[in-house]
Amino acid sequence: MASLKPLFDRPAMPVCPCQSGLDYEQCCQPLHRGTPAPSPEALMRSRYSAFVLNDAAYVKASWHPATRPAPLTLEDGDQWLGLTVLDSHQEGEDGWVHFRATCREGDGFAVLEERSRFLREDGRWFYLDGEHDVRPLKPGRNDPCPCGSGKKHKKCCG
Repeated sequence: MASLKPLFDRPAMPVCPCQSGLDYEQCCQPLHRGTPAPSPEALMRSRYSAFVLNDAAYVKASWHPATRPAPLTLEDGDQWLGLTVLDSHQEGEDGWVHFRATCREGDGFAVLEERSRFLREDGRWFYLDGEHDVRPLKPGRNDPCPCGSGKKHKKCCG
């Protein structure tokens, strides 16, 4: 398994990128440093946070070796903006999570929706694979802006 070494040069983050409502130190940081995820949802949230933080080493280490791509790089320009967990379930050593993640794509926004499968081996959850769909997000003028500013889309990125 790849190293799950901590990244000490990161600035302190009060709120976890996975949008659990917890501080990063209490949520995804322990998993990024090697603590096993207690559930498929916790692993999926920590993987989302790793994508936000551009932590390819964690994404690779949390991917099951049977389905992990050999060269794994993250797109440096990706800007992940939001995560919504729609459903999650675990049964024995198998689990799944259905989620939506919003990202900035060029001049607009996109939504990745995925139903991910997870497998627990030797007490550690791994991402196995998933069925996903990526589609453009076209917010209305009066909708909240997907960038997270709290402003209406027409007054922000629209």
